[in-house]
Amino acid sequence: MSKLCYYEVLKVQKNCSESELKKAYRRMAMKYHPDRNPDNKEAEHKFKEVKEAYEVLSDPQKRAAYDQFGHAGVDNSAGGGFGGFGGGGAGFGGFGDIFEDIFGGGRSQRGGANAAYRGSDLQYNLELTLEEAVFGTTVDIRVPSKQTCETCHGTGTKDGSKPETCVTCHGQGQVRIQQGFFSVQQTCPHCQGAGTIISNPCNTCHGEGRVEKKKTLEVKIPEGVDTGDRIRLSGEGEAGINGGPAGDLYVQMHIKPHELFTREENDLHCVMPIPFTMAALGGTLKVPTLSGEVNLKIPAETQTGKVFRLRGKGVKSVRSSVTGDLFCQINVETPVNLTSKQKKLLEQFQAALSKGGEKHSPQQHGWGNKARSFFEDVKGWFETEKE
Repeated sequence: MSKLCYYEVLKVQKNCSESELKKAYRRMAMKYHPDRNPDNKEAEHKFKEVKEAYEVLSDPQKRAAYDQFGHAGVDNSAGGGFGGFGGGGAGFGGFGDIFEDIFGGGRSQRGGANAAYRGSDLQYNLELTLEEAVFGTTVDIRVPSKQTCETCHGTGTKDGSKPETCVTCHGQGQVRIQQGFFSVQQTCPHCQGAGTIISNPCNTCHGEGRVEKKKTLEVKIPEGVDTGDRIRLSGEGEAGINGGPAGDLYVQMHIKPHELFTREENDLHCVMPIPFTMAALGGTLKVPTLSGEVNLKIPAETQTGKVFRLRGKGVKSVRSSVTGDLFCQINVETPVNLTSKQKKLLEQFQAALSKGGEKHSPQQHGWGNKARSFFEDVKGWFETEKE
């Protein structure tokens, strides 16, 4: 079955830029990622196609060879592994080299027999409460990943037997194909570049040398982390191949919404409802902070939207000793469910206010004057047009 054009797989033009290519890859990889499409074989196949296409087109040399010779001009195993997808634990995404501009890694440049490959990097999405993010914490996470098979010690063979040299490439891992006047070198289709064939595979890992396992890791979260921050755990990713080094694990922070506070960098914000009597007469309000209650003095004649700043009641930055502030925005609450007696009292109060004219409600009277001026101008415009 012939392969689809790599440019068609990523839905980009042949002359697309590197940034356009990367953007298209991220979009397609997210769409078809197995974590988002569990038990969907079609999506898994699409994901492999997208991965293979990007690994070829993102390499300038491979892209040039592909543009000139098509699929015959590039390494057939460019997208072959599906390494980095570590199964589906809750909160876990095995990204491998999906975002290789963020994560390093990838395969070793050494080809041929018994080539050593670095294990894929993994990403774990960790959800934290605002309090955990602000004060720091220690959490245990369960990470599914591919680890070295203990039965065969990573060799992939059974009972200590050795892999046999591939008869197609004679252990080189590469074969040459003549394309007219040109000779193109590509990965051996028989051994997939390994240079060897395992005729007696291990019963545990079936010749891969690695098995799917879950391990528990203790992660220390420093004070002040925020959504998007990452912690790198060196060597805790997937095991390498043929003795290659293990990849890394990146723990990505996601802060849950808080019922009282919103966070903007190191500052916290909250909305404080107060009765209109306190807004008019003033008073003292107990304000919750992450470090306990504090008293906030509300001056008389406070209006809705007034913001009070509590210095040092925000978040201490994870990268410095600077602590942010807490900003409290006042919301004057209109009383509801009034009794008849309360309504009569308010009517008497309103009548008393109206005798004072605009001095009791300067904003209302100011707005009314502007509105009357506006309507007079509009009326003038219409009269001018009629003339």
